[in-house]
This record gives sequence, structure tokens and C-alpha cells, in this order.
Amino acid sequence: MTDHNLKLRVLISLFWKLMERSGTQVIQFIIQIILARMLLPKDYGLIALIVVFTSIASVFVQSGLNTALIQKKDADEVDFSSVFYLSFLVAFLIYIILFSVAPFIATFYEEAQIIPLIRVLSITLFLGAFNSIQNAVVARNLQFKKLFFSSTGAILISGAVGIYMAYTGFGVWALVGQQISNQLLVTLILWFTVKWRPQLQLSLGRLKILFSFGWKLLVSSLISSIYSDIRNLIIGKIYNHAMLGFFNRGQQFPLLIVANINGSIQSVMLPVLASQQDNKLRVKDMMRRSIVTSSFVIFPMMVGLAVIAESLVKILLTDKWLPCVPFIQIFCAVYAFWPIHTANLQAINALGRSDIYLKLEIIKKTLGFSILAVSVFYGVYAIALGQVLSGVISTFINAYPNKKLLNYSYIEQWNDVMPSIILSLVMGAIVYSIKWTGMSVWATLIFQILVGIIAYSWMAWIFKLESFRYLLTTTKEIFATKKSIVDRS
Repeated sequence: MTDHNLKLRVLISLFWKLMERSGTQVIQFIIQIILARMLLPKDYGLIALIVVFTSIASVFVQSGLNTALIQKKDADEVDFSSVFYLSFLVAFLIYIILFSVAPFIATFYEEAQIIPLIRVLSITLFLGAFNSIQNAVVARNLQFKKLFFSSTGAILISGAVGIYMAYTGFGVWALVGQQISNQLLVTLILWFTVKWRPQLQLSLGRLKILFSFGWKLLVSSLISSIYSDIRNLIIGKIYNHAMLGFFNRGQQFPLLIVANINGSIQSVMLPVLASQQDNKLRVKDMMRRSIVTSSFVIFPMMVGLAVIAESLVKILLTDKWLPCVPFIQIFCAVYAFWPIHTANLQAINALGRSDIYLKLEIIKKTLGFSILAVSVFYGVYAIALGQVLSGVISTFINAYPNKKLLNYSYIEQWNDVMPSIILSLVMGAIVYSIKWTGMSVWATLIFQILVGIIAYSWMAWIFKLESFRYLLTTTKEIFATKKSIVDRS
């Protein structure tokens, strides 16, 4: 495949992935605003606690084998079917375990409602097992247009289900109903749009080969999931479900933005980087482009969100959610560095070095658990701030191996993103000053957003930032090849 054709395929895939992520995230954002106004912070705290257990369980179900399917050059029907049956077997075993331990979890947190919530929400493990294979097929073939239709359709219908249940007084069960219906609908839609079907083929030898790569990702994902979710367990136990709701909601605002933009880029980049794994110079160029471009977009959005957080919460969620504002601001600092994290890790995975990936996770999480062990004694805000410190240090840890693998050091990486950081901070200072003009909340918010966009774009143009010119050129190219996107996707 020529460089031009590869770039065209990447642009086509990125177009549909961004459409999928942005479309679903915008719809989800609106749905969550409606639900948050109807439900209580305690409801969100309770569901955040339950999701900890289902998220960790999902790591075992997927076992890192879906990524192994994407990474393996010659994966065939035997590979996909073998992983499918193994995933379902693991899902069944994990479900039985969660079903059995639910009463003990409920007793520990002194909340009887946890028992039925865990037992019902854990049904998503089976849907996730199937869906992970469908996603691997889509990713390998760069058919992200199909994800757009499945995700958008599912989020609209499941959102309506959640809102109806909340309106009719189901409380926290509205959130459960929304999650289950969303997973079910995504799986069903992909069943009709993705041609893959499981065959009566099972090879333990193939599973062994895939697992030799995937087990390291399994352990890495397990460590990462426990590390991410343990704060919810601690806050839910030491404090209360309402405080956990504020913490979780504060995390979700910046995560929504970052998962949409950076997640779309990295979802496309993994299969593309894997296809070029024998050309390390090419991998480095593509990785650098990913870091520079996503940082140029995400840094100003995180700084801007931190500045306007209070006005945004008052307007969208009402005053009852104001305690989540400090958490929004803290997590903006956490997620601002995600482009550096994910680009480095995707490059390492694409090169087939899941052993390095695992070592990095162990080092980072050991550091993170140490910081958490200290911060837990100083309150819930210290717990959140500890993630900022851990995240900054982790950027250097993630970048270190690629100095040898791709000759792309962390000094080069920070030099690439520093212009975006500086311009974002200057823009943030300008936007923050508008707070003191005495305008109404609505007028302040609108004026801050407009000034932020104009100020950042103007500075990027004045200082001739490479990423700004690249985005303009790429946007023109996407519109110029619109017919190709429709015809060839």
C-alpha cells in the first residue's frame, strides 16, 4: 500500500471514528444532563461503585485477546472463533462469581440494593464478550463507519430508555437500564452490519499463540482497571455515595472530551501502526503526528473546561452538583496528558512489545498506589490531586522505551507539545479574567467560550504552529475527498 493510499484510509477511518465518538458523546452528554437533573448524586455514586466490579470483570472476559487479534498480521477465522468461545466461557464463570459475592459486597458497603444491581448489570459481560470480537473485526478492516451507525442508534434508544425509567421513578435502575440496553443494541446492530459470524472452530494452539501476546495486556489492563477504580471503592466506603457521585461526575466531564477526540485517534492508530510495524521510521512519524495533533486540540479544551467549570455546572446540572466543580478542574489536569500516554503505549503495542507494556504498567501503578496510600489520609481532594502527580510522572515513564524502540525521546515529545501547553495557559488566563466582568452566568459562559476559541486560534496562526497548519490542510483534504470517503468506506 502506497503512502497516499494509507493516508487516505487513515483519514477515512478517522473521519468515521470521530463521527462515531463525537456523535455518541454529544448525545450521551445531553442524556446525562437530563438524567443528572432528575436523579440524585447518591444514585450516581451507587452505580459508580457497581461499575468498579463489572469493569474489572470485563478485563478478564476480553483477556487482551481482542487487541491480540488486531495486532496479529495473519489472524483468520479460526483465531476469531477460538477467542469468541473462550471469552464467553470466561464471561459465564465471572458472572457466577459476581452473582455469588454480591451479598458480601452489599454487607461491606452497608447497602442492600447492591445485590440486585450487581447481578443485573453483570449481564453486560456476555454482551461485551461478543462485542469485543466485533470491534476487533471492524478495527482490523478499518470499517469504523459501521461503529458510527451501531453506536449512534444504540445511544439514542438506550438514552430514551434511561430517561423514561428516571421519569417514572426507577431511580438508580434508570442508569442500569440505560447501560444494558445500550450494550445489547450495539451488539445487535453490529450483528447485522458486520459479516463476521462465529464458526464451529476452536484451536487451543491458536489461543496459546494469541494469549502469549494478550496475557500481558490482560495483566496490564487488570492493574490499570484496579488502579483507576480503587478510588471509587475507597471513597464509597470512607465517605458516602453522594461524595462518590460528585467525584465521578467531576471525572466524567473532561473524560467525555478526551475519550472522544484522543480515543478516536488512537483507535484508528493502533491497527494502522501495527500494519507498519516493520518500518519503525514510519511508525515514529505517525506517532509524533498523533501526539502533536491531539495535544493541540486537547490541551486548550482541558484548560478551557477547568476555567468555565463553575458556570457550566450551574447551567447544565443545577446548584445541587456544584461540589463536583473542583473535581472537574483537577481531572482536566489529569486528562490533558492523555495524548502522550496513549500514543506511546499504542506504538509499543503495535510493535508487538506487550512485555514492555506490562512492565510500564507495573512501574506506573506501583508509583500510583504509593501516592494513593499517602493521599487517602488527607481527604478526597488529595486523592484526586494525587492522580495529577502520578499522571505527570507517568508521561516520562511511558515515553522512555520509545527512545530506544523508535528513537523518539521524551525530550523530543515534550518539545513537540510545549507550544500547545503555553498557548493553552495564556488562553486560559484570558478566559478566566472574563469571570470578573459582572455579566450573567449565561452571558459569561458564552463569552468565555467564544473568546477562548478566537484567542487560541489567533495565537496558533500568529506563531505558525505546525499542528494548526496540519489540521487546516487535513480538513481541506477531508472535504476534498468526501466522495472517496463515501464510496470507499
